[in-house]
Amino acid sequence: MALVTGMHHVSLLVADTERALGFYRDLLGLPVSPERPDMAFRGAWLDIGPQQIHLLELPNPDPTHGRPAHGGRDRHVALRISDLDAVIARLDAAGIAYSVSRSGRRALFCRDPDANAVELIEEPAGA
Repeated sequence: MALVTGMHHVSLLVADTERALGFYRDLLGLPVSPERPDMAFRGAWLDIGPQQIHLLELPNPDPTHGRPAHGGRDRHVALRISDLDAVIARLDAAGIAYSVSRSGRRALFCRDPDANAVELIEEPAGA
């Protein structure tokens, strides 16, 4: 019997919450959750259906330089998207580099402003 029933959230370390929100909220369109309690550090919670991304503005013990060029070869968060072409247009307009998935799927990898790898996988609504 599986004890794990789902994913609640993933936490990402960021150097500047507002800069990170420019990527996750403004570029990717994720809404900020009003549920985040007052904590001893800055951050934000972003809603993705019943799951969340928690942005934690805390010192990062990991290097942000020298990471693999292709995010698929690094730890990453994978997000479902409905329109890969629309995401590509937004990334291009923002000057954010990306690489296409080497799996043959309609997906790409990019990095947020803190070098966290993000995979964006096209799965049309209802898939």
